[in-house]
Amino acid sequence: MLHFPLQKNRKGVQFTERDHKGEEHAAATYCKRCFLNIMTKKQEIKQAILYTLIAASAGIIQAGSFALFEEVLHLPYWPSYLISLILSVLWNFTINRKYTFKSTSNVPKAMLLVALFYLVFTPVSTWAGNRLTAAGWNDYVVLILTMLVNLVTEFLYQKYIVFKD
Repeated sequence: MLHFPLQKNRKGVQFTERDHKGEEHAAATYCKRCFLNIMTKKQEIKQAILYTLIAASAGIIQAGSFALFEEVLHLPYWPSYLISLILSVLWNFTINRKYTFKSTSNVPKAMLLVALFYLVFTPVSTWAGNRLTAAGWNDYVVLILTMLVNLVTEFLYQKYIVFKD
């Protein structure tokens, strides 16, 4: 005899799959749920990997433009960082919206939500980066650290807030 977890129907009455649909159907339903759970985990991992790859391409844009502003134009850290961050965000949002999250929902709303994220992240990371470089930290080490923090926090924000549908 197979035993399955108790579930509640719409009226709140507990039943087992076996009681409700028969033992064979219950086993098939249970296996299907397990398979779908595994597929969901695989899809989440695939989504995180795809996001990371696209974010890496945005990181190349950010690092390249940062180097251009610092080394060629001789701008200080904060404007170099700020301009390169904006270029990176535009690229990352556009590509991840289309390929990672496959979102066709309200683009202006999604852009506004991302802008709200950067309304907090940008001043904090610019201030922190400026303080660290003023304290003698290497500009590129600070840039890499802020990019890593951005990668993780923005992924979570976009996955669970901006593109949650």
